[in-house]
Amino acid sequence: MNLTELLGLEQIVPNLTAADRWNAIDQLIDVLVRTHKIRPEDRETVRKAVKDRELSKSTGIGYGIALPHASVASIQDVVAVFGRCLQGLDFQALDNQPVKMCVLFLTPQGQFQKHLLTLTAFARFLSNKDNRQKLEAAQTAEEILAIFRAAS
Repeated sequence: MNLTELLGLEQIVPNLTAADRWNAIDQLIDVLVRTHKIRPEDRETVRKAVKDRELSKSTGIGYGIALPHASVASIQDVVAVFGRCLQGLDFQALDNQPVKMCVLFLTPQGQFQKHLLTLTAFARFLSNKDNRQKLEAAQTAEEILAIFRAAS
């Protein structure tokens, strides 16, 4: 799966200003609304789906990474947004470390295979220490997108 097919420049937030994981999730959902990846009227449904998933088990997978996600009926294809918060956020991650990189993605309801492929692709990319270090050092959304592109 080519991650840059899911992430465009406008879906990269190099400096999330969130104070906690819920605020980070809200900010990332706002980006999806602003970039017309989800409709404004679907914002609360999406927020509830992501929050419910997050409450069932944290999507903080370790290494400073969180992958909040949900399946929703209101979209036709996978959408994603990348946010970076260098001060770190408590996501109740598996390794109890603060999360610095967060990819929120949504898949159409009933497309479990696509959901699994997306989750695996982002987890594999972000689990690579070299990729994480490059993403942390990047200064701009353009530089972050170039890192995703180079790995594709």
